[in-house]
Amino acid sequence: MTDEIDLRIDSECFRNVLGHLPTGVTVITAHHRDGPVGMSSNSFTSVSLDPPLILFCPAKSSATWPKIRESGSFCVNIFAAHHEQASRQFSRLGIDRFAGVSWHDRAAGPALDDALAWIECTIDAEHEAGDHLIVVGAVRRLEVREGEVEPLVFFRGQYGSFLGQADSVRSPGDRES
Repeated sequence: MTDEIDLRIDSECFRNVLGHLPTGVTVITAHHRDGPVGMSSNSFTSVSLDPPLILFCPAKSSATWPKIRESGSFCVNIFAAHHEQASRQFSRLGIDRFAGVSWHDRAAGPALDDALAWIECTIDAEHEAGDHLIVVGAVRRLEVREGEVEPLVFFRGQYGSFLGQADSVRSPGDRES
């Protein structure tokens, strides 16, 4: 076994291969002195149950992350299948990302009204990792929306949802007639 890194791996190939891992879609929000701030993130996961920790990975070039960092806390909004447009809106530059989006106030940041769940965190740690940062959040409060709601999923560069009905799910070997 070798410890050498293949320097021929280009970013397009890397993105393509990792795009085959489906991810959930979130929007990270915070209260800033200039008003509410938020950004889309699909690099989100749980880290620890005891203590409860999560992480997400903003780009070092992000203009939004420094504002969230400055606030010291943030709210993770887990998106439902119908949030594709809002996810795109929260990833655009130079616009009011909250325009037309209904939200309510929480201590850690704005909570988008019809998200699947909300996780309020304080910033626990920040680590450099290539062209991104790893931000660890200490969970302070969380809530899930009641009812059957499909999540928004990002897979191979496209948005979609997870079909909950067993008869609608096909295995990779199934073919349509």
